[in-house]
Formats: sequence, C-alpha cells, structure tokens
Amino acid sequence: MAKQSENQKRQIRIEIGDDVADGTYANLAFISSNNSEFILDFARFLPGNTRGKVASRVVLTPIHAKAFMKSLTDSVEKYEKNFGQINADSTDKNIGFQINQGGKEDGK
Repeated sequence: MAKQSENQKRQIRIEIGDDVADGTYANLAFISSNNSEFILDFARFLPGNTRGKVASRVVLTPIHAKAFMKSLTDSVEKYEKNFGQINADSTDKNIGFQINQGGKEDGK
C-alpha cells in the first residue's frame, strides 16, 4: 500500500479569483533585478496621456525567472507555428518593453 501512494502523482490545485481572471492590460513593461530577484512591472501608457501607470508587479526568484523565460519562448514559438510569424514592424521601434541592463532597480 505504501508503494502505491509513493507512485501516485501529487495533484496541485491552482485557483484564480474573479478579480484576477479578467486580466490586466499592459503595453509597457520594465524588468529590473538584484542579486536575489527579478522585478517585472507591467504598465499601461495610453495615447494622449503624459503619464503611465504600473498595473501589476511580479517578483520572481532567478530560477523562476529563467523558467518563465523558457516557458514564454516556448509559447511564442507554438503561437507562431499555429498562427504565423509575429512581426514587430521595426526592431528599433521602442514599443515600451525595456530591460534594465544595470542590474539595479532604478530607484523604486
């Protein structure tokens, strides 16, 4: 009997609240890091406004950040296989997604 329970897969149940299920629109992201975490700030900057607003902040450990990057890369590749190449029009066009290369969190 003990052997059977050892071989059973543990099920993890993840729930999502109604306030999160609708999602949050973001068209701008800032990524910063320190020696123990990556900080992803997802923001919204709409035309005609002079200020944007951070809608959500996600903090990840380095190992989870790397796993997230791999998962996102895999998801984009699957998307492009099913729906065609994503064309960003111009590689030098700043669409708002920026990575802080300095390794510090820019005074937040």
